[in-house]
Amino acid sequence: MKAIVLAAGYATRLYPLTLHTPKPLLTIAGQPMLNHVLRALAPLRQIDLVYIVTNDRFAPQFEAWARSQAGRTPFPCTIINDGTTDDANKRGAIGDIHFVLQTHQLQDDLVIVAGDNLFSQPLIGFGEYCLARQAPVLGVYDVGNLEQIRHYNAISTDAEGRITFFEEKPAQPRSTLTGIALYFYPRASLPLIQQYIAEGNNPDQPGRLVQWMYPRVPFYTWRVPGLWFDIGSRESLEQADRLFRQLASDRSQPRPTDTPDSHGT
Repeated sequence: MKAIVLAAGYATRLYPLTLHTPKPLLTIAGQPMLNHVLRALAPLRQIDLVYIVTNDRFAPQFEAWARSQAGRTPFPCTIINDGTTDDANKRGAIGDIHFVLQTHQLQDDLVIVAGDNLFSQPLIGFGEYCLARQAPVLGVYDVGNLEQIRHYNAISTDAEGRITFFEEKPAQPRSTLTGIALYFYPRASLPLIQQYIAEGNNPDQPGRLVQWMYPRVPFYTWRVPGLWFDIGSRESLEQADRLFRQLASDRSQPRPTDTPDSHGT
């Protein structure tokens, strides 16, 4: 199994923070955001290589990050430069997925995650669920607010968790369940990604690929545990930083079994 981290965006909404620093390398709780993304994926022991796809402007910074993290990440990481330089010539998220598939001739099961999606808990069980389904899987999260979901996508599922309805940025959402940028595509489904691009479909938001694919093949969902952050603004960046600092503090507190005994040992 291979993984792709989508990190080729220019994050103009976060200017000036992202003028010279790619969003996935902004600091959250003292570490690059990308480190938290990889830590969430760590339970997926089936992954043997992670491709981090970025653009020509930020590729040197990701290469420097990779050198600084050598031997410290849960998986080996390869940086891929998609050759783009700004928003005007970007490939889009689906375009970048296709670029990696083509340039590296991938024929493996594939996990895809956005480099600005943060999870408060490790994605335990995601790999096993995906392998058991042997079908495309979309990570989903309940935002709990019909107004908020207008900025994302709305989905409906049947009793087995199979997608029965998917709409990007719905005007009249019917549920608060949204698909997030966490995907599994088994190797048998990879030709469909190539077909999507070959037909001239929109290569930008990765949810568009889900919307195109779910009527063609069974497409299932997996509920993300804990809290999920889509870092798109300074406010969400600051909220995530506070939460992850608190989580780090909680982990550092001694457990009851760790307290010294009456002899001070």
